[in-house]
Amino acid sequence: MTDLQLIITVLAMAVATILTRFLPFFLFPDHKPIPKFVSFLADRLPFASLGMLVVYALKDVKLFETPFGLYELISLLIITLFHTWKRNTLLSIGLGFTTYLILINIG
Repeated sequence: MTDLQLIITVLAMAVATILTRFLPFFLFPDHKPIPKFVSFLADRLPFASLGMLVVYALKDVKLFETPFGLYELISLLIITLFHTWKRNTLLSIGLGFTTYLILINIG
């Protein structure tokens, strides 16, 4: 990549970052109500994003080969139980991840 291409790339990334940070303040000023469609998306997109992450994380699980997805299932159960019990995302994901790493290394 030439120096000019590098400069153009960095400038394009900077402009894109600035636009994504400041554009919502121009489109939705404080004195105007937020459109219903935007509120609808704000309510549902976090759950959709998490669902997509779960699907992506489990896409390569081999259900018909040993250990038949057992490690992933145990890890998911630990994440679910600890999150339901403690309501601490970092703790539940950390314990599930640690459990999964231990299971695949001793299994």
